[in-house]
Amino acid sequence: MHSAPTLPYGYGDPYRPAPPVHEPTAPALPRQGTAPQAAQTQPQPQAQPQSSRVPGDGRAERRRRARGAGRADASLRRLLPRALVVAFLAGGTTAFVAKDKAVELTVDGAPRTLHTFADDVTELLDEEGVQVGAHDVIAPAPGTPLTSGEDVTVRYGRPLLLTLDGHRRQVWTTAETVEGALRRLGVRTQGAYLSAEGSRRIGREGLALVVRTERVVTVMADGRTRTVRTNAATVREAVEEAGVTLRGEDTTSVPAGGFPRDGQTVTVLRITGSQEVREDPVPFDERRTEDATLFRGTEVVQQAGRPGLRRTTYALRTVNGVRQKPRRLRTELVREPSPRIVRVGTRPRPTSVHGADHLNWPGLAACESGGRADAVDPSGTYGGLYQFDAATWHDLGGEGRPEDASAAEQTYRAQKLYVRSGADAWPHCGARLRE
Repeated sequence: MHSAPTLPYGYGDPYRPAPPVHEPTAPALPRQGTAPQAAQTQPQPQAQPQSSRVPGDGRAERRRRARGAGRADASLRRLLPRALVVAFLAGGTTAFVAKDKAVELTVDGAPRTLHTFADDVTELLDEEGVQVGAHDVIAPAPGTPLTSGEDVTVRYGRPLLLTLDGHRRQVWTTAETVEGALRRLGVRTQGAYLSAEGSRRIGREGLALVVRTERVVTVMADGRTRTVRTNAATVREAVEEAGVTLRGEDTTSVPAGGFPRDGQTVTVLRITGSQEVREDPVPFDERRTEDATLFRGTEVVQQAGRPGLRRTTYALRTVNGVRQKPRRLRTELVREPSPRIVRVGTRPRPTSVHGADHLNWPGLAACESGGRADAVDPSGTYGGLYQFDAATWHDLGGEGRPEDASAAEQTYRAQKLYVRSGADAWPHCGARLRE
């Protein structure tokens, strides 16, 4: 604070304000359109004698100065917001320009240039709605920071069901064509069979593809060796490509329907075949039953056994002119065997026939049959030790055939015949009975 000097009472009107004390003031800002001279500081007025001042001049001077200061403040107040706005806008524009990036995004071969505020590759793909999976390829990798002028490439993975030389597997590829996929998989296509053209595009849904590469196969047939380059699907096709025809039962050393491998040697087997039927007897069984009506030691064949018949079919083969071991194809029983049924006597035998037991029966038997109980003459009419015919044998109580009976029973029946007919029953050898 400061105070004005005290004036003496005799100095003018005691209620008139004292002359102002002049302090240095800042020059006023010039108004728009005023000359530069108006902006200069006016010289301070010279103090006038007290007796010559006009009442009220001091107040006018203060009002004039107050108005000048107000105008300067108003000008500053008007200019400051504008300056602040300009400064803010200038800084914001710089930040805006720094965040905006011009990048080229190529999705599955389709490029487009765009502006983005994304900070990295992941944000860019999210902004553009590009969805990627585990088999897709993104370059640069997701999460890589973006800079203006960056090239971002997305290649979608495509499932490929590949059957390569007989082996099937599913693989994933980002190639857009069959040829590109095989090249990336390292598959040699020169001379190969492709189930689809190499220029065919592979859609997002994928493709099933069969590839058979070219292989070298050696075929040996009819004493000659042939080597072919082939992409055949089977051994049979490779053999035919070598100019060899399979006929009839001909076959190959490896399965004809198998896949031919590179460097494989295939031998053609020329086969001629036929069948042979063989019939073999099936032995019969013997059944023996006791019979009390027959003398002990007597056996009568009630039913002669008959062998069965078995028929077997064999396959006969010659391979390249060499006969192979017969191979049995089937066996069937043509006829069941019939058993031989024998009745065995259990009745006690008489020791002799009265009036005939003293004769030379061994001599008669030696003359008639050579002493053989099972002897049969060449005509088949007479049999046994004493060469009975069937009718006589049965009349004497014998059963079955005489040659099947025991020697004792045959002698017993011969003695009964002697009692009935005498030695004349044996015209040529009857005389031997009395020797």
